Amino acid sequence: MTSFFNETHQVTFRDLKADVEGLSGLRCGACGEIEYDQPSAERYAEAGDALVLEARRMVGEDLRRIRKKLRINQTEASALTGGGHNAFSRYETGKVSPPPAVVNLFRMLERHPEDIKELRRA
Repeated sequence: MTSFFNETHQVTFRDLKADVEGLSGLRCGACGEIEYDQPSAERYAEAGDALVLEARRMVGEDLRRIRKKLRINQTEASALTGGGHNAFSRYETGKVSPPPAVVNLFRMLERHPEDIKELRRA
């Protein structure tokens, strides 16, 4: 293991990326694996956590936009997806990541809004 100091590394989550500067730690010369020192590990993890929260926020905004386009309220959206009474609010605010099926359903309904009538009958 070889020490490294003050490097910039990129953290990614889905399509989001962030550069984290000033990282230090150890790197394996054979495989390239990295072990950050404690302060660097914490900053790298914080950057990754921030990307997760940003992704949740973006999905929530997308769900809100589609829901409003469909002219349904959060209670109706929750009923369509089988969630609890405040589930959609939590998705839209980014407090909770919606299941992929919910995101896919609303993206499909955006393209085919007439299908909402069929879902309401089910």
